Amino acid sequence: MSAHFELSIATHFSAAHSLRGYPGDCARLHGHNWHVKLYVACETLDELGLGIDYKIMKSELKAALEPWDHYNLNDVPPFDAINPSSENVARELYNEMSRRLDNERLRVSRIEISETCTAMVTYRP
Repeated sequence: MSAHFELSIATHFSAAHSLRGYPGDCARLHGHNWHVKLYVACETLDELGLGIDYKIMKSELKAALEPWDHYNLNDVPPFDAINPSSENVARELYNEMSRRLDNERLRVSRIEISETCTAMVTYRP
């Protein structure tokens, strides 16, 4: 799909994590106010002239983040088995949002995750 439209919303969640095996401070438990941007791409609009209703994007993203918000990510699957790095968080959130939103007309195109105002990762397939 070559997108003509890309819609986005932003939100945040708070969670702690530690990076197992990391040779530095991030191996210790610490927290972030993670900032998230969700991007959805589509070529065509619906009968109302919308790619997707922002309300749907917001509610689905909120539901996807609920199991992580105000938790230690190391205790929450899949991060109990893989390191809760920004990269892994972005990929897992992308996969979850794709399950929730992708259809024949639109798809999640990318996820951006920021741990701090100066450190961000973008995941796209």
